[in-house]
Amino acid sequence: MAKKKNIYMPLAYDIKGLSEASGRGRSVIYEDIAAGRLIARKAGGKNIILYNDAVAWLETLPIREPSSKSAGS
Repeated sequence: MAKKKNIYMPLAYDIKGLSEASGRGRSVIYEDIAAGRLIARKAGGKNIILYNDAVAWLETLPIREPSSKSAGS
């Protein structure tokens, strides 16, 4: 019988992990940390971003407005 692998949601990301998970570039992440738009913490000299802080940051991004073109064009 195959053993099930547990899948856990991360509690925090490093910069590279957040970039991969969010699709945002590392430079954008660093800029938003410097500007205070994204909360980062230090753990052993490494920047980490808590999951909830990452979600809150992504939720501040502008909402894309629907295109004025018709859907069938």
